[in-house]
Amino acid sequence: MTLALRADVSAADTGEGMVLLDERTGRYYQLNGTGAMITRLLLDGCSAEEAAGRVADRYPVHPDRAAVDVRRLLASLRRAGLVAP
Repeated sequence: MTLALRADVSAADTGEGMVLLDERTGRYYQLNGTGAMITRLLLDGCSAEEAAGRVADRYPVHPDRAAVDVRRLLASLRRAGLVAP
């Protein structure tokens, strides 16, 4: 599954990660560097599995752990209502 944010959600890179703004509510969501990397990969068309593989390649983390982290991030973005249907 690739990721698409709702049309009224803006994403901006920061020096330490990424900020997502829900323009409906005015609420900001801050992602650390790893969360930003995963989000960018998914927004660019990578599947969750591909994103997990890239995280495991870049950081000293087991691929299974990276896959769990990607799934958790996706679940958090969905719960926050930031993901397009």
